Amino acid sequence: MNDRIVPDKRQMTLALSDTEMGVLDGIANQKGLSKTAVIRQALRLYQMLDSRMAAGERLFFEDDRQQKKAEVMVL
Repeated sequence: MNDRIVPDKRQMTLALSDTEMGVLDGIANQKGLSKTAVIRQALRLYQMLDSRMAAGERLFFEDDRQQKKAEVMVL
């Protein structure tokens, strides 16, 4: 992997458990993305969910086959 440092970006080190790294590797491989891209996308998704939930919106998963609806709680 050839990641170059871009002036407007800051670098950090992230320690993950073997399980977390396995999940990250799996998502990156499945989506054809770098691990950095997966983490950036996850941060954007979390930020969007957090701001919408702070505005009073709620997030649900629905299973039409089983007629189930579950609210997602985000910490």
